[in-house]
Amino acid sequence: MQYRSLGRTGVQVSTLVLGAMNFGKLGRTTQDEATAIVDAALEAGINLIDTADMYSQGESEEMVGRAIAGRRDDIVLATKAGMPMGDQRNHRGGSRRWLVTELDNSLRRLGVDHVDLYQIHRWDPTTSDEETLSALTDLQRAGKIRYFGASTFPAYRLVQAEWAAREHHLSRYVTEQPSYSILQRGIEAHVLPVTEQYGLGVLAWSPLASGWLSGAVRAGRQITTSRSALLPERFDISIPANQARLDAVERLAVVADEAGLTLIQLALGFVTAHPAVTSAIIGPRTLDHLHAQLAAADTVLSADVLDAIDAIVAPGVDLAAHEKFDTPPALLDPALRRR
Repeated sequence: MQYRSLGRTGVQVSTLVLGAMNFGKLGRTTQDEATAIVDAALEAGINLIDTADMYSQGESEEMVGRAIAGRRDDIVLATKAGMPMGDQRNHRGGSRRWLVTELDNSLRRLGVDHVDLYQIHRWDPTTSDEETLSALTDLQRAGKIRYFGASTFPAYRLVQAEWAAREHHLSRYVTEQPSYSILQRGIEAHVLPVTEQYGLGVLAWSPLASGWLSGAVRAGRQITTSRSALLPERFDISIPANQARLDAVERLAVVADEAGLTLIQLALGFVTAHPAVTSAIIGPRTLDHLHAQLAAADTVLSADVLDAIDAIVAPGVDLAAHEKFDTPPALLDPALRRR
C-alpha cells in the first residue's frame, strides 16, 4: 500500500480508501460482512474509512462504528453531512443549525467522540459560505472534528469558499471529494487545477464508474452490477452516452490485457496516477470485491499505458456529462433563471 499526505494537513493516508456506502440496506451488506471487509482492508494497509450520514439513513455509520470498535486511534475516520436525512425541511443542507445537530448524530452512530474529516456532501446554494465555514470552524475548535472538507463542489465554489475563509478569518476546507474515473474526466479541466492551487487533498469517488470499469459490463454480456438494478438508465445501451461508455470499456479492456492488468487495476491506477489525487475511494460490497480492488494498491501505470487511455477518453472529457452532480441550480430549475 502507498501513502500520501492529505493535502497540507500532514496526515498520511493510503492511496486506496475504504468507502462504506454499501454497508447496510443500500448494498445489502450485513454487519458481519462489513466487519470482515474492514478487517481485511486494515490488514492490507488501508487507514482511511469514508462514510456519510445518509448512507442507508445512518445504518452505514452504525456498522462502521461497530466494525472499528477498540481500534479507533489507528483509523482516519471520515463522514459527511448535508444530504436529506428524512422529509423534514431543515434536516439537510449546510446551515449551522443542521450541521451542529447532525454531527452529534453521526458521532453517536459511529460510537466516537470525534471524526478526523467532516465533509459537506454537496454544496448548498441556499446557505452562505460564511455560515457553513463558521459552524465547521466552531466544531473544529470544540474538538469534535479535526479537519473539514467539501464533496462534489464545482471549482468556482471551492474558490469562493477559499475567499470566504480568508475574508472572515475562518478555517478552510482541506479536501475535496469529486467523482473521477477514466470515463468521467471533466474535473481535470477545472476542479483539479483549483485543488492543486489551494493545496486541497482529493479523495476520488466512483473510480470504477459505478461498475462500468469493474469488468462486469462488457459487450454481449448481461449486466450484473448492483447499480444496474438501482439505476437502470445508467446502463441502458440504447442511450448514446452509455453506448459510448461501452465502446470505451471494450477498448480499455484491450489496453489492460496488453499491460498484464485487470480492468480494475487499470481504472484505479489511472485515478491515483494524477498528481492532484490523494486517494481513490473503493466501495466493495463483498470480500471478493475488496480483494479484487486491493490488487491495484501498488499499481503504477506506465506513460505508454496512460497515453493509450488518453487516446480512448480524452483528458477533461466526461462521457456522461448529464450524470454530474455539480450543475448550478439555475440550469436545473427554470424558475431560478426566469424570475
